[in-house]
Parts: sequence; structure tokens; C-alpha cells
Amino acid sequence: MSTVRGARERARIEVTAAIKDEARRMLAAEGAAKLSLRAVARELGMVSSALYRYFPSRDELLTALIVDAYDSVGAAAEQADANALAAAASGAGAGAGGGVPRERWLAVCEAVRAWALEHPHEYSLIYGSPVPGYSAPMDTVGPASRVANVLIDILRAALAGRGLALPPLPAALRPEAVRMTADFGTGLPPEVTAALVAAWAQLVGLISFELFGQFNRVVEDRDTFFAHAVDQLAHGVGLPAT
Repeated sequence: MSTVRGARERARIEVTAAIKDEARRMLAAEGAAKLSLRAVARELGMVSSALYRYFPSRDELLTALIVDAYDSVGAAAEQADANALAAAASGAGAGAGGGVPRERWLAVCEAVRAWALEHPHEYSLIYGSPVPGYSAPMDTVGPASRVANVLIDILRAALAGRGLALPPLPAALRPEAVRMTADFGTGLPPEVTAALVAAWAQLVGLISFELFGQFNRVVEDRDTFFAHAVDQLAHGVGLPAT
């Protein structure tokens, strides 16, 4: 790569980062619905036509922010899972006898909550109210699946180890559970897939209630409450106790 081309690439990366940083500031101040390329360009001292060379539309900028947010929380979940596995391997965890999958589950759930509390506006962008007029493209599907894929891997590991206690599954729900398993839960019993989807929705609900104020004057010791709640979710998907 020539020196000139390398400098141009670095400049493009820096400008792209500045645009996204300003867009995140606007998200925090005014919400996603009011985000506009013209406003971002004005705050950065750019003409709007120059900004369009980086993001041709508001939706493309939103997609970039959404992908970044999903990747960020996904990386936090993956790192927490890796740390839990490393702790078990070093003897700090419960060992391969059964505690590791549950400890991994709890660590990942705690990491997702910690990320949300540290990045409330990014969390709101991906798990809050839909942005009017915006339809997420397929580019977001992979990043959006990262946390769920960690949880699925944990359940697969548990199944291959001590096993899972199959949750109850109504007969009327079995066809849907079988379909979901074929779509994204290959290797899991349908009973576990259905329970996992419910647990994922409950995890997001727990975090959203805390982040958006629904726990105000209801739950005071939120750390302890959350730890208990996600432990119950672990039980609900069939993970053996530590």
C-alpha cells in the first residue's frame, strides 16, 4: 500500500469514527428518532454532501451504530464466557463435574447487564423501542446473534457433559420448538430451545426494567435480585446446579 493511500485510509477511518461518535452523542441527547445526517455534519463542521460519502443515508448510519452496539455487547458476553472457562480450568471454578456451564451462564448474564448499565443509550438502540421508519437489514443479524450464540454454546456443553434437565414443553408448542431448534438450536432438545428463547426474553426484560426505571421504588438491592433471577433462568433452561 502506498504512503498516500495509507494516509487516506487512516483519514477515512478517523472521520468515520468521528461521525459515529457524534451520532452516539445525539442518540444520548435526543434519541434515535431525531438522528439526521445534516445535524451530524453541522456539529462536525462538515458539509452534508461530504458526510454522504461515508454514510449515504441516515439508515446506513443507524445500521453502523446498531452493528457496533451488538458487536460490543457480544464481545463482552464472549469475554465473560472465556473468563469463566479459564477460571474453571485453573481450579477457581467448580470444575468439569457440572458447575462450569451454570457459572458460564451466570457470568454471561452479568456481563450483558454490566454492558447495558455502562452503555444505556446503545442498549436502548438495540433493545428499546423501534426507530420509526427504520428497518434493520440482514447485516445486523450476525452481530445480533452473538450473545444468544454464547448461551447456546453453554447449553450444548452442558448437554455433552452432565446433561440438562428437560423443561416441560406443552404438546401444542412442540412444533414451534422443533422449528426453532432447526433454525438456530441445532443439537439442543426442543424443550431446551423453547426455554432458552423465553429465558433470553426474560434476561432482556430484567435489564430493561432496571435501565428504564421500572424497578424504581420496587427493587432496591438490584445486584442481588439480578443474580437470583438469572440463576432461576439457568434452572429454567435445565442447567444443573453448581
